[in-house]
Amino acid sequence: MTFTKKAGLVGAIGCALVAGQATAADDVFINPEWANSAWYVGGNVGQSRANIDDVRLIRSLTANGAALTNFTADEKDVGYKLYVGKQLNQYFAVEAGLFDLGKFGFKSTTTQNGTLNGEAGFRGANLDLVAQVPLSQRFSVFGRAGMNYAKATTRFNGNRLFAVTNPSPSERKLNAKAGFGLEYKFSEALALRGEVERYRVNDAVGNRGDVDLFSVGLVYKIGRPAARPVAAPVEPPPPAVVPTVAPAAAQPPVEPAKPVPTSEKTTFSAEALFAFDSAVLRPAGKASLDELLGKLQGMDTDVMITVGHTDSIGSNAYNEKLSLRRAASVKTYLVSKGVDAARVYTEGKGETQPVADNKTAEGRAKNRRVTVEVVGMRR
Repeated sequence: MTFTKKAGLVGAIGCALVAGQATAADDVFINPEWANSAWYVGGNVGQSRANIDDVRLIRSLTANGAALTNFTADEKDVGYKLYVGKQLNQYFAVEAGLFDLGKFGFKSTTTQNGTLNGEAGFRGANLDLVAQVPLSQRFSVFGRAGMNYAKATTRFNGNRLFAVTNPSPSERKLNAKAGFGLEYKFSEALALRGEVERYRVNDAVGNRGDVDLFSVGLVYKIGRPAARPVAAPVEPPPPAVVPTVAPAAAQPPVEPAKPVPTSEKTTFSAEALFAFDSAVLRPAGKASLDELLGKLQGMDTDVMITVGHTDSIGSNAYNEKLSLRRAASVKTYLVSKGVDAARVYTEGKGETQPVADNKTAEGRAKNRRVTVEVVGMRR
């Protein structure tokens, strides 16, 4: 397959994924459970490099007293792969795929007008175990190890074919493969991968070597987002009971009701306030905070505490900083609406105070939250 066809194939896949992502972008950012979906698909394209056994070929060509006058090897081509994966848990997945590593060849001439040209191509299927370690909400590194079942198709031509035993051999072999790479999430549904892989292969003429594939590609998570968490409503206080005055007799003046100490706590889904991996308040998040301020009318506020929380994806240090930035963003907005900055405090708890199991998508959604606690006197 030519470079144009291969690039076009992966490009078409990329366009389809991006189009699907664009239509569902709002839902993805509000419900980032797609990244924890059990299934995903992807495609990579890049440059492949093979090791051709030059020494053995030259030895065959110079048999019978002939001298080699020219030998050139083409050890690079365009390779690609398509794959489907199943996420076993946060750190491990199994991937199965199809690959085409391209074609590699050589051209040679000898004295006595001898020529021999050859070409070998490799394609097949693979099954890998993938281990992934998150570095942050967007970046993660991964490594893979598995097996590949490749078909090697080799063809020779020229007037020195006696140097090889079969002009068109083919062979299928099961060999090992391994690799490593870096993944960057555009969103919880779509990610970019860059990776390096080594395929162990047989070339159908008795040689065993390696083909390396340096590639980039797109990964698309398949699944349904979890139901959107809704901020817990703030219960209004019971109405004050005012004693009735008997019409016939004078009554002593009724003292106004004394302020009642109260503490009210509201929990917001982080995705309802912010976009993925962001501490910038969304318009919907501002509307939610405006609604909270409306319910606090009539309260003399002593202290407001905003606390950010995350799930366990990403490092502890990154999650703590992200939760603190989100809590500070909520404070900034509340102050812009007239709340005294000296009465608002912020905390970032990161992933240290989960309210649900981080092993499930539903649990992680509950753990990504921002709480606002208000302490004051309600009249």
